[in-house]
Amino acid sequence: MDNLWSDRDARAAVKRYGAAGIGEDLALRVYTTRLLGGEPRLVQHGGGNTSVKTVMQDLTGDAVEVLCVKGSGWDMASIEPPGLPAVRLDGLRRLASLPSLSDEDMVNMQRRNLLDSTAPNPSVETLLHAFLPHKFIDHTHANAVLALSDQPDGAALCAEVYGARVALVPYLMPGFGLAKLAREVFDKHPDCEGLVLLKHGIFSFGATARDAYERLIDLVSRADHRLKRGRK
Repeated sequence: MDNLWSDRDARAAVKRYGAAGIGEDLALRVYTTRLLGGEPRLVQHGGGNTSVKTVMQDLTGDAVEVLCVKGSGWDMASIEPPGLPAVRLDGLRRLASLPSLSDEDMVNMQRRNLLDSTAPNPSVETLLHAFLPHKFIDHTHANAVLALSDQPDGAALCAEVYGARVALVPYLMPGFGLAKLAREVFDKHPDCEGLVLLKHGIFSFGATARDAYERLIDLVSRADHRLKRGRK
């Protein structure tokens, strides 16, 4: 799996989007999301989603901490800033204290916290991104990771490949329950670089867009190397 990060292209993205009033955090989030989306081996099975936690101004001019997360209907390979709607982070984080939340109420709360009411629906996995503490989070349904985790001994294979670098999350349908479970697993492994959601996909995270992207490429590459071991 090739690492396609380019300092020159990243700077160009920041400059191009900056001319349209887009901040550096979101510009780099768009740049690396497109890198991920352009690689079919990462996003063939249902794509994925990405996010960045940053600060934006609301209509009153107040600075608001937000989560810019991939919106429904946007292709990661060609995404633009409107495809990463900004959601008030405080409103999302408070949901973590609830014992349960229906899908309908989850979608309603996510829309209620949008800075722009005309923005697309945030991803069904928005709360998972919100409940984790990292600034940049990448998630894809990478072929190689699925090929490992979908096997009967998938958890053991993933543990063999990643060791303590990655924490394993048992399968659960996307939504509020999975978001809480992923945070519980992370809290038990706070030094991990990513999460493998068994029979689902992989998350990586970092303080910068480059960190999160390069970690995802490295982690997927390790799964790919394991699959090739011993094969002619």
